[in-house]
Amino acid sequence: MFHEECKMNEEIKEGNVLELWAPKHPEVTQWLSHLQKKAKSAYYFYLFCQWANKTPTELLALKKDPSSKEAEKLLNAFVAADLKSLHMTHAVKVLTVQQVRSFFKWNMCDLAKIAGQMTFEKKKQYNKLTKEGLRKLWNNTYNPRDRALVTFVCSTAIAKETLSQIKWKHLEENWEKVDLPCINLPSSLIKGHGIGKYKNVRQITFLTPEAKRDLVNYKEWLERNMGRTVMPEDNIFRETYVPYNPASYQSLGFLIWTLSQRAGVPFSWHDARRWVNTALEQIGISPNWARKIRGRMVRGEESPYSQPAIDQLREKFREAVPLLEFTTETSTVSKETLREEITKTLEEEKLKSIAEKYHVTLEQVRTAMRSRKDDWERALREEAARKCKDDKHCQRIVSENELTELLANGWMFVATLPSGKCVVSNET
Repeated sequence: MFHEECKMNEEIKEGNVLELWAPKHPEVTQWLSHLQKKAKSAYYFYLFCQWANKTPTELLALKKDPSSKEAEKLLNAFVAADLKSLHMTHAVKVLTVQQVRSFFKWNMCDLAKIAGQMTFEKKKQYNKLTKEGLRKLWNNTYNPRDRALVTFVCSTAIAKETLSQIKWKHLEENWEKVDLPCINLPSSLIKGHGIGKYKNVRQITFLTPEAKRDLVNYKEWLERNMGRTVMPEDNIFRETYVPYNPASYQSLGFLIWTLSQRAGVPFSWHDARRWVNTALEQIGISPNWARKIRGRMVRGEESPYSQPAIDQLREKFREAVPLLEFTTETSTVSKETLREEITKTLEEEKLKSIAEKYHVTLEQVRTAMRSRKDDWERALREEAARKCKDDKHCQRIVSENELTELLANGWMFVATLPSGKCVVSNET
């Protein structure tokens, strides 16, 4: 029956399924009203109906008896079937199963959880990004817009679809004067589009200094070319030719493919999201905070987006900046290395202070501390006494009782030690 219906119509494709097929089936129309990507979902479900040789109404009839498992068995048969003749890849089959389950769910006929279980087969490894590779990609850009796009997405983890919709108003006020500008995106612009479980989810992310620099340069370049100031409601990323329309989802995809080929660096917009997430993991950020930056649902807590909470998140993001930036060859210092350097510097300053206090060299202080860790002050006294034998001008550490006699003999008072003893010198 299903095939006969299709033969009466022209070939159904993703581009026409919403006009030629979906409206004929009320169950499909009702289901699609709950979805975002209607054309793709409808087309995958259409493929299943074609394979099963059943209409949507006939599929729902299989669940008329709630105890019946015929629909589940049919879906399992689809999973097990060899669909090479239909040119259906494993990934398409996975997506088709998801749409079938969704169709039954929104028509109040949930399938058993185990029915149609499949997983994606990842055959291609993720691109392993490096600072050198990203710098090469950035250096091979065509114009200020492209440079801004590369650093922008490698700083903010904003998805390609959102890039085509983000506006200047989503940047915090006076962002050009803020060291790490915040970008606050509403749920309508990110995954889920605020529907169902994605309601009230926001993306709170930030620009690194180099991303901010490139965005400022791009803004100035765009305003010169357009002959006007950009407005808060203007899309940030636009085409680079008259009339400077907003860059589309498709054009952004083609752009990054072109840049990647030009630079010889494998890269996708989603790779940039992984770049940011890796940096966040390295600084030990909490999973919930990382989800806020990536625009994902926060688990086990409310999602605070007050200014104090944003500022707190900004300070944590600051730790990731050295890991995220790549346009210069400045080496990145890890927190551990930085901590060691600070500790070493403080110890060195302390030793210098001791050397100045006892009027001995820094090396003599180190020697005294290594040889007499239990009594370094006595070691320094001995070192000072040894020095006096070779030099008539010297310093001595004496008790308070000895001080009066030495002062009478021309010695000068220098300092009082923590032990209560005094340092005197006969140097002029």
